[in-house]
Amino acid sequence: MSMEMARNALLWCAVLNYGLVVVWFWLYVLAREWLYRLWGRWFRLTAEQFDTINFAGLALYKVGILLFNLVPYVALRIVG
Repeated sequence: MSMEMARNALLWCAVLNYGLVVVWFWLYVLAREWLYRLWGRWFRLTAEQFDTINFAGLALYKVGILLFNLVPYVALRIVG
């Protein structure tokens, strides 16, 4: 695998992952009550716990995208 191919793969992974973050965010904003009821069938969660789980999940996922997609992409751009 060439450096150019690795850079392209990392860039597309970042784009797709951020797309998933946007879908998750809009699903949370537009269908929060439905999701809360759905999750409430499986887990005993208060509304505050549900909000915390979603916020923490989004934050951790975005940090993961930065660490595993964008930082290596920038490093390969600097090197290459």
